[in-house]
Amino acid sequence: MRMTSATSNKPDLLVVDDDPLITDALDFVLARDFNVYVADSRNQAKSLLRQLDTPPQLALVDLGLPPTPHRPDEGFQLINELLAFSPDMKILVLTGQNDENNARHARALGAIEFVRKPCEPEQLKQLLFKARTLTAAERRADGQDAGIIGSGPAIAKLRQQIRQYAGSPFPVLIEGESGSGKELVAASLHSQSPRAGKPYLALNCAAISPNLVEPTLFGYAKGAFTGATATRAGYFEDARDGTLFLDEIGELPLELQAKLLRVLENGAYQRVGETSTRTSQARVLAATNRDLKQEVRAGGFRADLYHRLSVFTIAVPALRELGEDKRRLLQHFAEFYARQGGGPPFVLDERAERIWMEYPFPGNVRELRNIVIRLSAKYAGEPVNSEQLLAELDTQSLEPAADTGAGALDVDFRGSVEAAKQHLQSQRNFSLDQTLQRCERSYVEAALALTSGNLSQAAKLLGIHRTTLYSRMQNYAPALTGDKS
Repeated sequence: MRMTSATSNKPDLLVVDDDPLITDALDFVLARDFNVYVADSRNQAKSLLRQLDTPPQLALVDLGLPPTPHRPDEGFQLINELLAFSPDMKILVLTGQNDENNARHARALGAIEFVRKPCEPEQLKQLLFKARTLTAAERRADGQDAGIIGSGPAIAKLRQQIRQYAGSPFPVLIEGESGSGKELVAASLHSQSPRAGKPYLALNCAAISPNLVEPTLFGYAKGAFTGATATRAGYFEDARDGTLFLDEIGELPLELQAKLLRVLENGAYQRVGETSTRTSQARVLAATNRDLKQEVRAGGFRADLYHRLSVFTIAVPALRELGEDKRRLLQHFAEFYARQGGGPPFVLDERAERIWMEYPFPGNVRELRNIVIRLSAKYAGEPVNSEQLLAELDTQSLEPAADTGAGALDVDFRGSVEAAKQHLQSQRNFSLDQTLQRCERSYVEAALALTSGNLSQAAKLLGIHRTTLYSRMQNYAPALTGDKS
């Protein structure tokens, strides 16, 4: 783990690669323009991030990391964790694991670029500069318009709930998959509330070390612990009578859940190292991509805190449930990124648009946004055909439509049928059962990766019962059956 001295006018860049020759070269080439932080494993990267006051805006990640450097699993997991840590982080994958399926899956998880090793330093630098520019433009746009895009029934219900709950002083629990826009819902609840002119603070409970959560939330006195060189206020004190948004609330350690419950019940808390009681008037919003009811049953989350947080509950719909709003989001982001590039937006041809509407977007709006970024860069002002679009999608997520009448099967699977014919002709010992099992297992592993191993969430994503999922996992390998739900 290595840090360079930070310079305030340069963006922060996290580089994660287990080859010291590569990290030394990248540090040398990029240090002039970026504050470079280096880690050689997923665990080191997480440890380093918890030492920083603010997360890096950019990350450059290898997929092949220890303890499995010849497989992409650690890199995929790291992408998930980095975006849980900082949803606005722009992640570029730089890897020798350059199989096209790896590229598509990394993008589905939220990476904005997939760069194959070796790469010219100047090309890499330009990609990082472009990612930084996009981040700045997105932040300006988010500051100007916190509106939720869409007009379908699911979005209409979401807007209605926000209006209904915004004026209440009680907590709201916001549930939804990663990338679905829970942070936007929290910001909208605040902006439409009587507290709109008051402070709005957000804390990602997964982004800080467990032993720092309490002093971060409640503040601490000078000398309360090693490194406490001055007295500091915490988030509850800084939020005053505004709004405090606690993202990834399911990551909050059990011992702190009782203290949070006390604040929610009567506003009372104490700084670490002090005995005097302080009072907070802040309204708490919380978000999670976990099934907290299941966490309560498993003993990982306090039942009394869950019931206190879920006075009002908002379920943010997954993008695959939004129907025509997929098209509206496409148009919105295509026009936005075209303006950043100074040219006209791309358009999908008829066949590509059908694929777009059928694609399940496992990474939700975050994935959609990154797909649009790449298409805008490659095809500005041009029509995009089905082959060009499919090159940007995680095609393992494509499934036959329930209605297999003329359209969908022809759009998505004609190429697959031809590939199957060629494969059967070339195989002497082909087994359909084994092939289907391998396909099924790849979906199960993908669902587990997307949900960080949570069986309940993975089963929901796959559209099957949790016990069915567990039974099928037992048929694959005992190692897959580590139940985290």
